[in-house]
Amino acid sequence: MISERTLEAVRTYTRGKGDDLLVVEGIRKEFPGVVALDDVQFKLRRGSVHALMGENGAGKSTLMKIISGIYQPDRGRITLRGEDVTLDSPLAALEHGIAMIHQELNLMQFMTVAENIWIRREPKNRFGLIDHGRMTRMTRELFERLHINIDPDVEVRKLSVAARQMVEIAKAVSYESDVLIMDEPTSALTETEVEHLFDIIRKLRGQGKGIVYITHKMNELFEIADEFSVFRDGAYVATHDSADVTRDDIIKMMVGREITDMFPKEAAEIGDTVLSVNGLTLDGVFHDISFDVRAGEILGVAGLVGSGRSNVAEALFGVTPATSGSIRIRGRETAIRSPRDAMRNGMAFLTEDRKETGCFLILSVLENMQIAALHNAHVRGGFVDQTGINRLCEEMKDVLRIKTPGLHERIENLSGGNQQKALIARWLLIKPSILILDEPTRGIDVGAKAEIHRLISRLAGQGVAIIMISSELPEVLGMSDRILVMHAGRATGIIDRDEADQVRIMELAAK
Repeated sequence: MISERTLEAVRTYTRGKGDDLLVVEGIRKEFPGVVALDDVQFKLRRGSVHALMGENGAGKSTLMKIISGIYQPDRGRITLRGEDVTLDSPLAALEHGIAMIHQELNLMQFMTVAENIWIRREPKNRFGLIDHGRMTRMTRELFERLHINIDPDVEVRKLSVAARQMVEIAKAVSYESDVLIMDEPTSALTETEVEHLFDIIRKLRGQGKGIVYITHKMNELFEIADEFSVFRDGAYVATHDSADVTRDDIIKMMVGREITDMFPKEAAEIGDTVLSVNGLTLDGVFHDISFDVRAGEILGVAGLVGSGRSNVAEALFGVTPATSGSIRIRGRETAIRSPRDAMRNGMAFLTEDRKETGCFLILSVLENMQIAALHNAHVRGGFVDQTGINRLCEEMKDVLRIKTPGLHERIENLSGGNQQKALIARWLLIKPSILILDEPTRGIDVGAKAEIHRLISRLAGQGVAIIMISSELPEVLGMSDRILVMHAGRATGIIDRDEADQVRIMELAAK
């Protein structure tokens, strides 16, 4: 039964507004040990962009998965185009004109771009076989409409993360849906690509589509959204027109408190050089990269998507070993041919793509956290000291404030931000002396970002040498002692904190 409080709130919220495309009332959803949504409301108008805001675990993605048919609510009502609907599967949602672009991309790696876009809808020839030529032409026509420059016949696995994101967007648009849900669509896009996406969104809005836009980036909210709703701890908080509030107002609604310092960079004692890289090269990817990182120092790495930042990190950790150059750890030349070599030398690496290269999605939070620490320090007589490592994982869960019903919960059931925290916990458990962080706060809400920034600063204070790669210039500027800038596989400069600003970094990133 929907409460009178919820019904009155919905009446107040919808009174005087335009054409309602989608209305959600009194939605409740429970998972074992946790109430994900409690008596939630939401409304989307035709021809509008409605941003959904909240911390990780606030219930945003859960609600959108209900609207897109992935989850079914325990209670509540969904009205689409004025009629009650039951969305009991993603296919049912698509048939009702609802498409969702997920934060974690769901493309099939070994199929072509065209095959991914038209799967289950492939054009057939007169013999009933797939007409690949026509499918390629259809994809090109779709891409021309959206101004996307990607080869329809290339396999998805060969694309960058940013290109895959654009394929996901094109796929959703291809359904000609009235409701389009975008969950963190710009997390892997450059500024130019973001503006391209916004052009697509404005065009769809002009066609009368309703767009739900989930983001943690405040600047995007004010640029593209007409209105927004805030969720906190699985409950609806408020809805406002974007023009009526400030960034600080939204943050306070999201976290229930003010966040006064997003980049709590503490002064750390800079010690001796821990890592020295000289002439590092991976043929065809990056060339002649040289830098040092000292104990207690945070070296930020900036550059546009495709500059080679992540490739350098992967070479340092032995994921894709460099073809030439040298790596010295504490003055001793060290061959890093595999992640095992890197870990033996005190290195840890948080990758940029938590789904593809970070999380073991079908395993528990505990198993994901402990997997890097299962070495001699936690082995007695050939057996794992499970009690000891469980205690450490429980402590780390509390320190990082990971929201989960328990450590035995499958990690795929956690929000993206809590998955990220679990991965950070994995590497902290091995007590690294060199920590490489590739996009450590991607897809994480403002409250959790401040926590992770505080943790990074604390680790630097403990003498850990940190390399932090980020696409967010305020993060790089706010947290780094020095900044290495890359362009097209080359280092174009290293700037001290006191001399760095966004203009200088962008000049070097586009050099």
